[in-house]
Amino acid sequence: MLLRPIGHLATPFASRADCPRNGRQPAAPPLCHAVVAADYLPGLAGLEGFSHLILLYWLDQAGPPALLFTPPFDNAPRGVFATRNPSRPNPIGLSVVAFEGFAAPDRLRVRYLDCIDGTPLLDIKPYLATTDAEPHASLGWLAPHAGRSRGAPG
Repeated sequence: MLLRPIGHLATPFASRADCPRNGRQPAAPPLCHAVVAADYLPGLAGLEGFSHLILLYWLDQAGPPALLFTPPFDNAPRGVFATRNPSRPNPIGLSVVAFEGFAAPDRLRVRYLDCIDGTPLLDIKPYLATTDAEPHASLGWLAPHAGRSRGAPG
């Protein structure tokens, strides 16, 4: 298997400690950029007009995988696949971001990212409310924690 970054993400977060637990938690989410490499610019054709995008990225500073750990807001050990912990066997990050248009031909203005500045960008997909939303999805073990902060804890 070979993954090739198509660009990188520009965020105000210099370290893991600076990153929000998820991109929906800051009261005022900062403006970030998805910077696309020149070879992939033709792939951005037709992106105008979408309000939200799905960004997939490689959490290259996530650390070794932790298959079982206790989240900071819970008292029970949880498996990594029941969480959004960045320390995963394949540290792939996913964010649904608000798309605020192009800052330049290779720079997309986005909000709601939760990753370190310079994180490798793997893919961009348009968010489709008719396909990607599940309004009646259950939160599993996170349900008792859902009201604690903006967005699902993670």
